Amino acid sequence: MTDTLIHLEKLWKIYPVGPGVAALQGIDLAITQGEYVAIMGPSGSGKSTMLNLLGCLDRPSRGRYWLGGQDVSGMSDDQLSDVRNRRIGFIFQSFNLIPQLTLVANIEVPLFYQGISRRSRHSRSRELAAMVGLGDRLDHRPSELSGGQQQRAAIARALANDPLVLLADEPSGNLDSQTSVEILALFDDLHRRGRTIIIVTHDQGVAAHTHRIVRLRDGQVDSDTLNGGGKAGT
Repeated sequence: MTDTLIHLEKLWKIYPVGPGVAALQGIDLAITQGEYVAIMGPSGSGKSTMLNLLGCLDRPSRGRYWLGGQDVSGMSDDQLSDVRNRRIGFIFQSFNLIPQLTLVANIEVPLFYQGISRRSRHSRSRELAAMVGLGDRLDHRPSELSGGQQQRAAIARALANDPLVLLADEPSGNLDSQTSVEILALFDDLHRRGRTIIIVTHDQGVAAHTHRIVRLRDGQVDSDTLNGGGKAGT
């Protein structure tokens, strides 16, 4: 775990409301390949803004963001879209599956936008469905799946493009406690396989699964600790 995958340098995000609202204020942060990180903080601390910037859904107002050695800070919308499609896997609280598509077709969506052949898409999606325990649900639509199964499908979809990083936004927020345990166990397994995972959460129980917790407050890093009490980077 020596390669820096994400590097934020003096990152600001200012929203043009009135005199300007600084949601993030000079963030410095480095995340290495293979880390398992939780981003926490109270409402209004900047968690959602941080997620949007890390996921290339938005641009910083000032500062730099390197992803996999590539400066994405000033990219155009088309360039950011390409980075999202090829380098980032998103997992949302509300799953965001397409209702009209089968499970296997939902998993294939990122590969379709990359121009991958139908045969290769289908093979990859079936493999991922089996990996997350849904090999017998390939032709089911989201409405025919439980919440936990939908989140497993969303995780498989996020893995389809073999991303550099998985970004998860409250991934167990819509699940009951037992299903949450199962989904978090899946994240744990993905981390053991070498995946870099960043989870934005308000839930200390979710954060306890990670190896590092970054806490935001008023748009700044309030603390950055290893899950065991040590300070990250020491």
